[in-house]
Amino acid sequence: MNIEIISIPKIEDYRGNIAVIENEVVPFAIKRVYYLFDVPSNAKRGGHSHKEQLELLIPLSGSFDVVLNDGLTTQTVSLNKPDKGLLIKTNIWRELENFSSGAVCLVIASDTYDESDYVRDFDAFIAEVKP
Repeated sequence: MNIEIISIPKIEDYRGNIAVIENEVVPFAIKRVYYLFDVPSNAKRGGHSHKEQLELLIPLSGSFDVVLNDGLTTQTVSLNKPDKGLLIKTNIWRELENFSSGAVCLVIASDTYDESDYVRDFDAFIAEVKP
């Protein structure tokens, strides 16, 4: 599947840890940053794929699951460590679910918002990615 777990360098200190995201950590030029918060535990976010855009999802606080589908297989990745991010590359359907109380999901994207890059219908996604 076209995903990767990215380790984010951290500086450990008895006063609290610091995670550092610099150009060397993110494998693309950062064009947009946004975050999800106050998501009800029974809600789902995502429900789309991207044709060109790459995204790095980082659980800044709490936990959530990312259900991924490449048109052939489905995989669930649980994110709960703020020094581990999930890089989702192109043509991967994603749904975020099972948000814990207080969860915050940071998303670092390779491009600005462009609706034409989204595939929001699952059947259209499957038709697009099938060989």
